[in-house]
Amino acid sequence: MKLPRDVNGAEAARALQRHGFVAIRQTGSHLILRRENRTVVVPQHKPIKPGTLKGVIEQAGLTVEEFVAEL
Repeated sequence: MKLPRDVNGAEAARALQRHGFVAIRQTGSHLILRRENRTVVVPQHKPIKPGTLKGVIEQAGLTVEEFVAEL
């Protein structure tokens, strides 16, 4: 499955929160979420560049399909 090109930071954070991630803090334009021992940094940009989004998904330990299903 291809990465979506129109995902902004708030949408990405909501999708991760549906997978059990909790917002810990925000530093500038970067939201830090955590689940168990995984930490994910989500930039609050509009839209998130595809390479950056792929990195966020990999940090979360999800597949692209799992992430897109929660958008």
